[in-house]
Amino acid sequence: MTKRSTKPLLLIDVDGPLNPYAAQRERRPEGYTTHRMRPSGWTGTAPLRVWLNPAHGDELRALAGAYELVWATTWKDEANEWIGPHLGLPELPSIDWPQMHGKAPRGTFWKTQYILEYAAGRPFAWVDDDITAYDHEFVERNHLAAALLQHVDPQLGLLRADFDRLADWAAAL
Repeated sequence: MTKRSTKPLLLIDVDGPLNPYAAQRERRPEGYTTHRMRPSGWTGTAPLRVWLNPAHGDELRALAGAYELVWATTWKDEANEWIGPHLGLPELPSIDWPQMHGKAPRGTFWKTQYILEYAAGRPFAWVDDDITAYDHEFVERNHLAAALLQHVDPQLGLLRADFDRLADWAAAL
């Protein structure tokens, strides 16, 4: 029988937090490297351009002492193939969304309802560029454990302040 972790979950989106896709197209953000990828969901004729900052892997590995890291991205398990290796991350569990981009309760982001199902009452922090006030309200009403919803600007990606907030929140639990 496998013992379930008592650590809070850290639910990680890729596009926005790790890949600042909304940054100016012609200017790669400082510290990022450019990668060309063709995940199975990509329908473009040219490979998808993805910017990743290797330092984010160090930051996430450091947070793994306080959190159980989980992919919460439309890349699903493919994040382990396309994203994790560039950041030096081990294989992580991923949320297998029952439906992507579907209907969501009362103006919430489509992921929010599934995030709560996955967390199943456990404390969690979630980093995503699509979190809104509606998501905060929904989580407060429907999740009894502690939760940190960290909105990340998709032009900037995760910043030092985001990592510090995640570390401080986990330490305060």
